[in-house]
Amino acid sequence: MTRLILTLPMTTTLAALVLPTRAAAQVLPPAKRAKHVRIVQAPQVELSVGHLTIIRWTTNNPGGTDEHYGVVQYGTDPKNLNKTAKSPIRLNQAHPHTTFRVRLDNLEQRMTYYYRVATEESSGRRDPLKSPIGKFTTPGPGERIPALPQRGGVVQPLAPQ
Repeated sequence: MTRLILTLPMTTTLAALVLPTRAAAQVLPPAKRAKHVRIVQAPQVELSVGHLTIIRWTTNNPGGTDEHYGVVQYGTDPKNLNKTAKSPIRLNQAHPHTTFRVRLDNLEQRMTYYYRVATEESSGRRDPLKSPIGKFTTPGPGERIPALPQRGGVVQPLAPQ
C-alpha cells in the first residue's frame, strides 16, 4: 500500500514533464516582421492628471517577437527629447493593428512637453517607425485632460471621488 502511494505521485509528475501539454501546443512562432510599420491612429493624450500623462497610438501589427514595448521620447524642448518612457505589450498575431499606451510619470504641472513615439521588440530592436513630434500641456492642480475633450475647452475640473 505504501509503495502504491509513493508510485502514484511519481508517475503523475513524470507524465506531466514528458507528455506535451495543450498550452505548449498552442504557442505560435513569432510573426513575420512587417516591412513598413506605420501609424494608423495618431498619437494622442489619453489622460493627463496630476503628475502623469498617458499617450496612446495605433500601428499596423509590427510582427517579430510577441513581446514589444511602446516607447515615448519626451522633454520640454522639441530639439532635446531627453527622457524616455516604455510600456510593455504582448502582440496579438491575429489582429492587424496594435494599440500602444505609455505612461509618463513625474511630470510638472502646467508644463508643455514635446514627444515622439516608437515601438521596439523586447530585445531592444527598434521597429522602422518614426513619428512626428507632438506636444501636450499638463493640467494644473485639481484639473485633468480626458481622452476626448468636452466642448468648450480641453482642461476639465477633476471630478470628486
